[in-house]
Amino acid sequence: MNPFAMGRPLEGVRVIDYSHFLAGPYLSRCLAALGAEVIKVERPKNGDAGRDHPYFIKGQSGYFIQQNMDKRGLCINVKDPKGLELMHKLVESADVFVENYRPGALNKLGLGYEQLKEINPKLVYCSVSAYGHTGPDSHRAGFGLIAEAKSGIMAMVGNPGEAPPLLRIALGDMYTGIHGVAAVNAALLGRVQSGKGQHIDLALYDTLVSMHEYAVQCYTLSGGKDIPEKTGQDLPTSTLYGAFAAQDGDLVIAAQVDDAWKRLATLIGEQLGQPEFAVDNRFHTSAGRNEHRLDILPVVRQWVASKTVGQCLADLEAIDVPCAKVQTIDEVMADPQIQARGMLIEQEHPVVGKVQLANLPFRFSGCDTNPQRPAPLLGQHNCEIAQGLGYDLNQIDELFADGVLYSEPTVSEL
Repeated sequence: MNPFAMGRPLEGVRVIDYSHFLAGPYLSRCLAALGAEVIKVERPKNGDAGRDHPYFIKGQSGYFIQQNMDKRGLCINVKDPKGLELMHKLVESADVFVENYRPGALNKLGLGYEQLKEINPKLVYCSVSAYGHTGPDSHRAGFGLIAEAKSGIMAMVGNPGEAPPLLRIALGDMYTGIHGVAAVNAALLGRVQSGKGQHIDLALYDTLVSMHEYAVQCYTLSGGKDIPEKTGQDLPTSTLYGAFAAQDGDLVIAAQVDDAWKRLATLIGEQLGQPEFAVDNRFHTSAGRNEHRLDILPVVRQWVASKTVGQCLADLEAIDVPCAKVQTIDEVMADPQIQARGMLIEQEHPVVGKVQLANLPFRFSGCDTNPQRPAPLLGQHNCEIAQGLGYDLNQIDELFADGVLYSEPTVSEL
């Protein structure tokens, strides 16, 4: 019996992806994995700005390939009235429209929400921007880095007295993108009852502020007295929970729960010849460990520094204390757990050939959400999309001749 006998959840849903770089493309990539038909709309002749982002191979951007798999590509000049007419026809047939431009920018092109809902009242229109479509900063440009700095997150990471490190992953974009997936699906479900679409207004700044599981309530409940600061490699409110340096690398230890801490303290006390460390009652409660963390950390650091990462992990796993090596990306790629979970997928790209990329984490018992097609070349599916909207081949040829439709030269060679 086929375990994937069911269709993917969003089959039959048409999504127009009029976004660029990351938050919007990641959002629509997730919708595509869930079964939606996603049409990636780009401008002539450069397309999505993400196509200019490394890593490059054979002139193609790995960044773009990863975030736009499972989509079909339409490259169109919407500033031309004939291009806008085609786009409006596409909107008539769509369920979802995704964009991540500065608020008001698409109004000038005839693609704002108020304009498109007149064409299609059932349209779910999802906007992603730095600050949202309301508020005093709504007009400002921004990227994930700006939101990370504004949100208070960067002020809590790194070492005291030093500028905060860059997070090196696009936290704001990806987190906002996955919130967009949830919001779009909720709006589609709501449409079943109401028969109407709506505008979803997501801001990178908002989503990062919403991530504060500790800092906001800590500040408000303390009457504004407690402001989390940089603490380096550990959490002062969750002792022991942090990163430590061994002889040949780094590892993390999560022994903030009383029972795990007692097992760890017993192990360290025995191996360092400090039995008093294990029986010190000051350390046997969460509050006590937090209060006396500066007495605890040097002993744990000494123990870790006396061993290799492998030795530490073996000792910790033997007593069931959560731990892990701080892995580099090559180690992640070789990790049997990642391979077993199907988190690396291979695709045949028409230009690059075989590529290996990170998969999405969706796992359904009744359907397969692995990507079905590679990211489109610029304008790769112009003809079939236009034909699906009622254009004949002569009309399509005219649109190409007038520069309304464009495709990169490789498309004609396929």
